[in-house]
Order: sequence, then structure tokens, then C-alpha cells
Amino acid sequence: MSLFIFLTVVQAIVAALLVIVILMQKSEGGGLGVGGSPAGFMSARGAADFMTRMTTILATAFVVLSITLAALAVGTTSSREIDTSLERVAPVQNAPAADPLAPAQGGQPAVTPSVAAPAPAADPLGGSAAQ
Repeated sequence: MSLFIFLTVVQAIVAALLVIVILMQKSEGGGLGVGGSPAGFMSARGAADFMTRMTTILATAFVVLSITLAALAVGTTSSREIDTSLERVAPVQNAPAADPLAPAQGGQPAVTPSVAAPAPAADPLGGSAAQ
């Protein structure tokens, strides 16, 4: 179990580094290596090539760690038995709810207080509100 936790921490560090390296790269509009010339290796693009290599290395490490962690997770959970300690119990029959329209104990129907609608505001100029 400690190997699983160690690899999970390593994967989190690799993921954070991958995000940082990707965000540090210069946006050139030519995604996925499209464009560019072979003579670019000898120019100021050397730093960008380093960032590209770091991105490739970190992305490969992330994928390998993901596959390894998935294989470890399957190996540790496949030997467990299904927990049946929480079996379903038949629902308890509750008493029926009181009908609000049924007559109350005094013989009169139950009446709920209603909210009165507010009166229309008076027109300060003396005219009617609804014109």
C-alpha cells in the first residue's frame, strides 16, 4: 500500500511540473511540431527545444505512472469480497398523512390562512394607477 501512495505522490509532482512546463512554453501557433525548419536547431530556439523535450519526458512519465497505478489498483481490489453488512431492510409503514381538506375535529374543514395581495400603489399625481 505504501508503494501505491508513493507513486500517487510522484504522479502529482509530475503532473504539476508538466503544467508548469507547458505554461512556460512560447505560443507560436504551430502546434504539434508543424512547421519549422531543421536549421532552427542552431538558433535561439534551443531553449524551446529543451522545453519540448521536458514536456515529452514528463508526459511519458505521467502516462506510465497512470498505467502502473491502475494496474496496482486492480491488483489490490480484486481479492476483496463484497461487503453485505448493509443489507436492505423492508421499509417501515408510516401512518397516512392527515388530509388538509378533511374536516377538523370540530366538524369544520381545516382552513389555512391565506396571504392577502398588496393594494396597488397610489399615483402621486392624482390619476388612477391602471391607465
